[in-house]
This record gives sequence, C-alpha cells and structure tokens, in this order.
Amino acid sequence: MTRVLLVGSAEVDLRAELLSRETARDALATYQLREPYRNCLELETISVGAATSLLNDLNWYLVRFVDEALVLEPSVSDEEWLSRTLAARVRDGDVEPAETDPLLKVYGVVGGEFGEELVEPMYVARTVDGVPEYDLREVDDTLVVRVTEDEFRS
Repeated sequence: MTRVLLVGSAEVDLRAELLSRETARDALATYQLREPYRNCLELETISVGAATSLLNDLNWYLVRFVDEALVLEPSVSDEEWLSRTLAARVRDGDVEPAETDPLLKVYGVVGGEFGEELVEPMYVARTVDGVPEYDLREVDDTLVVRVTEDEFRS
C-alpha cells in the first residue's frame, strides 16, 4: 500500500480544516485517517497513481492548510518518503525509482506532551555512508524525504 502524509501548517488544525470542507471531506471519506505526528494526517492508497490523484483532488486545500504532502511508495522505498513532486514524476515515468535517492530533506522527530511532532527539516545529499546525521537539534528519530533538484535548491 502507498501511504500519504499531509504535514499541516503550524497555524491551522489540519484535521478540522480538511473535514470541515465538504469537498475535502468527501475526497477523504473512503480513507482511514491517522495522526502519526502532531498536526499531520496519514492515509493509505492502493498505488502511487492513486496517491498523486488524491493530492491533485485536494490541491486547493493543500495550498492553504498543508506545508508538505509526502508519499511513501513501497516499490521505491519502504522507509523514505517522496515529495509530492517527485512522486508525480515517478508515476509519470519521468524518473526511475532508482534515481530518486540522492537529494534529501530530513525532518527531526521529537516527542512531546501531545505526541511526536516533525521539526525543522535539513536538506542533505546522500553520501557513500548513507543519510547524514540530523544535527539541527536533539531528536528522537528522523523522517527522510527524497526530493527533486528544484526542491533541494529552494
């Protein structure tokens, strides 16, 4: 199963905003929503095509309430997420799955009073030793996202 993770903007309650809008609520109605991190929603789809299609359907809401939309596609990686843009390029056949791994955005994961949350990302390039260590602050874990060259530069 392909997973989608929506990382909410800090100033909004992502679940409340999406489910209070009829079109977004209808688009999400068939999915079981989970909150693996504070102000994030995760769901499972059947494929990278279904995931990117859902994100396209939700685009109006994503622009307003979401900082990041991520896709975890098992045919690419079991542990590293793809940015929305990179997932669409894989779906379209513009990028081979093996070519998706050199540029990364690494989020820190910290535990807190209200559960785990994602903290400021760090952009890194994969080295021969693997993913460089997250060093922006002390964290409990990391979430690795593969990104496009354009996203890496921004």
